[in-house]
Amino acid sequence: MIEDSVVAPGVANKGGIKTCVTQIGGQELCLSTGELAKQANGSVLVRYGDTVVLGATTMVGPLYADGDFLPLLVDYEEKYYAAGKIKGSRFIKREGRPSDEATLTARFIDRSIRPLFPDNMINNVQVTLTVLSYDGENDADIPAMIAACAALTISDIPWSGPLGAVRVAHVDGKFVINPTVAEREQSTLDLVVAGTGDRITMIEAGAQEVPEDVMLDAIEAAQKALAVIVPVMEQLQQQAGKAKVEPILMPTFPEIDQKIQALARPVLLERLEKARVKKDFRDAEKAAAEAVLAGLSAEEQTSITAKQIKNAIYELRGIIARDWAVNGGKREGGRTVTQIRPIMAKVGLLPRTHGSALFQRGETQVLNVTTLGGPSDVQLIDTMELEIKKRYIHHYNFPGYSVGEVKPNRGPGRREIGHGSLAERALLPVLPSKEEWPYTMLLVSEVLESNGSSSMGSVCGSSLSLMDAGVPIKKAVSGIAMGLVMDEKTGAYTILTDIAGVEDDKGDMDFKVAGTRDGITALQMDVKLTGLTRQILSEALAQAKQARLEILDTMDAAIAEPRQDLSPYAPRIFTMRIPVEKIGDLIGPKGKHINEIIEQTGVEIDIDDDGLVSITSNDGQAMEKAKEWVHNLTREIKAGERFEGRVTRIMDFGAFVELVPNVEGMVHISQFRDERIDSINEIVKVGDVIPVIVVEIDSMGRLNLSHKAALPGGTTEPGGNGGRPERSGGGRRDSRGGGRPNNFRGPRPPR
Repeated sequence: MIEDSVVAPGVANKGGIKTCVTQIGGQELCLSTGELAKQANGSVLVRYGDTVVLGATTMVGPLYADGDFLPLLVDYEEKYYAAGKIKGSRFIKREGRPSDEATLTARFIDRSIRPLFPDNMINNVQVTLTVLSYDGENDADIPAMIAACAALTISDIPWSGPLGAVRVAHVDGKFVINPTVAEREQSTLDLVVAGTGDRITMIEAGAQEVPEDVMLDAIEAAQKALAVIVPVMEQLQQQAGKAKVEPILMPTFPEIDQKIQALARPVLLERLEKARVKKDFRDAEKAAAEAVLAGLSAEEQTSITAKQIKNAIYELRGIIARDWAVNGGKREGGRTVTQIRPIMAKVGLLPRTHGSALFQRGETQVLNVTTLGGPSDVQLIDTMELEIKKRYIHHYNFPGYSVGEVKPNRGPGRREIGHGSLAERALLPVLPSKEEWPYTMLLVSEVLESNGSSSMGSVCGSSLSLMDAGVPIKKAVSGIAMGLVMDEKTGAYTILTDIAGVEDDKGDMDFKVAGTRDGITALQMDVKLTGLTRQILSEALAQAKQARLEILDTMDAAIAEPRQDLSPYAPRIFTMRIPVEKIGDLIGPKGKHINEIIEQTGVEIDIDDDGLVSITSNDGQAMEKAKEWVHNLTREIKAGERFEGRVTRIMDFGAFVELVPNVEGMVHISQFRDERIDSINEIVKVGDVIPVIVVEIDSMGRLNLSHKAALPGGTTEPGGNGGRPERSGGGRRDSRGGGRPNNFRGPRPPR
């Protein structure tokens, strides 16, 4: 059930500005053009609620005359001014490189629009999305996707759109289209779908172990909403669209390709039948190329380049693989369409890390390493929307040697950021809460070998590594990449499990599904077809679940549940909750108390606004000392409690005794002995440690103590102030607050 209604779009023209409006998700969606960025090939301003995004697209000639790919560049720019913020850095106020979230948004826009450009187009195209206003309720990523598609649609750039985009949440059993930030926090599903009412080009989802049928229903709900958004773009195109220009295409030589493929086919077929690993396939292509050269005349060998031969043979390999899958039910490497490559899983490989695991599926090998830290190790991310604290962080590295290439390491690119985010999203639903497990967790996936689906290998390896580190995750998570090969003329199709190599590159779908035995936790899909039916999606999800369970069986054989003990090299964290009003007592004036604990014990202390205190240390004795210290500083002392207190001051009428740090009580001279005492100096001196019992806490919060009651067989009669002078000041805790130390995180104390 969709919890909102959609209405037909409307069109308005004013002063050369063309505007189309519709209602979706309970908000007005407005697309306008003709006022801003008019020198771009196409520009559209999209407003949803008070979130506003400008999409502008431009196209020029090819980067290289002999280019063989589409140099599409998608930039998504979050502007802090859009949310009325100034960049948080104290020294650098200019907004620099995009955040990971901005990069991920740009990436899913790229994945959505790229398949709709003409085949072999090599024009240089750029799509820039700029967030101009953010209302705090409606995320800018969906308006940005719509702005990109609308700008391409009305431009003269060749592109077979339009497309729309929506987000779907699942709240209280209902599907909500384009939920607000608050609704997303309550949802068990965060699904983004790009496409039209009858076709899908991209899916991105995170879920709380959502069943397959619920995911299918959510996708169907998204398509109903897309069927409303796309007509808005079509109407805007009718009002302001430009005629499409002819694209510049990569030079093709079909007759030459046919000749090459005819010469290569016998050798390539024979070699592919026997090929099992990546090297075998490379050798098969090399042998086919040699056969082609041998079959060409001397004149043809001179005119046909080695690159043409290589490309034609690779295309032929894709044709053969597709034909095998659709018509023969077999695949490269000798597998059946549902067969997973051999799997190996190991844990505890590295002696000094907090957790480690090696996961291998076929020729894809991923080493995952877990590092545990205290609450102060969280990653602080300053975004346009708000400051985020991440306690689970996943990094994905893909060095050149993993595919036998020479490639400089220049930090993560969009692909690495995207794969790391997908693996991170897959594990989030099974992580323990901060209250259950206060650690910060950093997962690093090192791809050591790759031949397809390294991102899903990272998911499996992360699950194993977390359990090896002793992180009490609720369930194991595995992932699988599904493929599809379809004959669009006949409609015949085959769904492939665990795609690799040419099946990924030349197939029609890359469908990554991660989850537990009970449901889906993450999903990502890109397709090259004009549309996928619910039947195909249903079969793909069912086949993915079967594979997921098979992988989980192998993972369970390596480690079935989290280790009970942490690595001896991992920090230990003790958490306790103190009354919020005691936070100032713990911090002390100008941070005196907290700094003293840290300096004398070497621990790290983090304090949350709700009174949760976390103490982190690798030293057990230091941890115990700090725990007792914090407890004493924040405890509520009650009448009848016994203490070993230190005498701090001596007066004629008695002695002041410190029970816990910064908390004193007074022992009246009459409470030392039953017999009369002429001078208290005859009994104690400053610095003595004596047993005392709290006799009374008076109306002013002062503590009256008794030493004789703490002695064997001792008694006392509580009452009054034991002769205490009214202005003695005993029993009060210094809680003036003040500043905070630099080496702990916590709320500012009351002034």
